[in-house]
Amino acid sequence: MNMKTHKDLDVWNRAMELAEKTYALTMDFPQKEQYGIVSQIRRSAISIPSNIAEGAARHSNKEFIQFLYIALGSSAELETQMLLSQRLGFLKDGSFLLELEDIRKMLLGLIRFLKHKT
Repeated sequence: MNMKTHKDLDVWNRAMELAEKTYALTMDFPQKEQYGIVSQIRRSAISIPSNIAEGAARHSNKEFIQFLYIALGSSAELETQMLLSQRLGFLKDGSFLLELEDIRKMLLGLIRFLKHKT
């Protein structure tokens, strides 16, 4: 794997796009939710690329894998929050969840790759 920084990772770029999309989607949520579920959703979305970046900056694959698992956990949090948002009627379009699933698969693939590399 010939990586210079986290910005070279497809999964980081996709996670950044998803975080950006999350901000746009949550703009339409009820104003009363700005400090509730919107805040939680945004933090979870930002956590995914942030943990990928932090892990990539570490000096060992073991640490990188640990941060990728944290990013994976944040993706599960985000999925849960978005599913609740659908149930509450705040989110109509489910395509977001398909994008999130792709990112989770990419994270798992990178974890598998790094585990076999060590």
